Amino acid sequence: MKKNSILLIMILACISLGSCDDYLNIVPKGKKVPSTLADFEAFLRDEYTIGQTPIYNALYLLNDQYVWKSSLNNMTLTRANYLWDESADRITLNKADEGTYYLLYAAISSCNLILENVPTATEATDAQRREIMAYAKVIRSLCYFVLVNYYADTYEAATAATTPGVPLITSSIINAPSRQVTVQELYDFIIQNIKEAIEQGLPQQSMTVIHPNLGAGYALLARIYLQMANYPEALRYAGLALAQKDELYDWNDYYNRYSDIIEDPEKFDKLPTPTDYAYVENYYFRHGNGSPNYATAEITIPVERAERFEEGDARFLSRWKRRTVNQDTYYTGIGSGYFNWGGLTTCEMYLIKAECLARQAGNNDFSKAMDALNAVRRTRIRPDVYQPLQATTEAAAIELIRRTKDNELIFTIVPFADARRFNAEGTYARTMTKTVDGKTYTLTPDSHLWTMPFPAGATQNPGNGTITQNVPK
Repeated sequence: MKKNSILLIMILACISLGSCDDYLNIVPKGKKVPSTLADFEAFLRDEYTIGQTPIYNALYLLNDQYVWKSSLNNMTLTRANYLWDESADRITLNKADEGTYYLLYAAISSCNLILENVPTATEATDAQRREIMAYAKVIRSLCYFVLVNYYADTYEAATAATTPGVPLITSSIINAPSRQVTVQELYDFIIQNIKEAIEQGLPQQSMTVIHPNLGAGYALLARIYLQMANYPEALRYAGLALAQKDELYDWNDYYNRYSDIIEDPEKFDKLPTPTDYAYVENYYFRHGNGSPNYATAEITIPVERAERFEEGDARFLSRWKRRTVNQDTYYTGIGSGYFNWGGLTTCEMYLIKAECLARQAGNNDFSKAMDALNAVRRTRIRPDVYQPLQATTEAAAIELIRRTKDNELIFTIVPFADARRFNAEGTYARTMTKTVDGKTYTLTPDSHLWTMPFPAGATQNPGNGTITQNVPK
């Protein structure tokens, strides 16, 4: 968190508590206590504090991110997840992987600060205040969605009311009381907040792409209802999001533009990623594992993961190339820039729509579901390879949709959340297997590894509340 942000939060916390000594309320020279709407809106632009969504260990568990062989020699949290080691005590190992927890709760704290203080902010109309509060509610809801799908067992309607979730914090005051709510309580909270944001006037055109617009509100609700297996509502909100914005980026055009570099196996030039702030598919841009302070490179993926992309996928071909360095063979990223690995896009909505239509198809007519899927594929698959996909069963349709979705949304929380949802449902659960150096590894759908342990810093210093681990190890 940036020093200025920390200072402002501390000042506001003291003001809110009303118990700080007078000298603490004296504003340091060169600083200011935020009071205007513009002062509070600035918190939404501090992307280092409010805009990161690191989910490294979910990527390691899925084997979506390559881990160097030298990094697998010692027992670490990364190794335990990457090699699906159920005997590892991940609770003990989780003494350093705190980014997911603390960065997301830092963002939540900023949103809480905005929601507490914007109603009395100066130099603003009521409509302007409502808009800023709507942004904060959507961002806070997205952060909680990631947290509950990372540190708690996945949502199941029959057990969500008794399944332990994550701490719910609605105050920015230092040492404010918190409670580890159930998964159902958390989902109810985030759905209510998004709907309130929409009612408060979440704008069709937001201030910037890092301010979630109305389409983002609908898109987040579609994602949440899909995770709850409420397919009618997920379909409805995906449709509302696409009514706001439905553009898809033409990856074939991108491939043609940079084909001389892409097609040369010896060239590993860093190409400018189109998935940045200006990406036409964005509803809301949010950093994932990349830093907002400087451009980053595309994440490296394992050979086995690369093989799961569809033949002729221009998006894949434009992003990775096979490479061997010493003992490691992998697909290295050839893209560079800022990546929307934590936000919301039109592509996700097409694929949510496709799955929901497949699950609700009458008379085994999956044409509408395949139409939604093929709308995405037409902008991805090379013209000499592309053929529209068809399905005659729900299982076949789901398999095709899931393949595209896992590939399209790689490095986001979505493939991890989807895998947990499919595992809980049972019908389309998968057992994952791989062979490394002659040894076979397996990850079953009911493995405890699908829920990440809270970091030691959180459980040992829970503040004014308690945190109980949701996994045995």
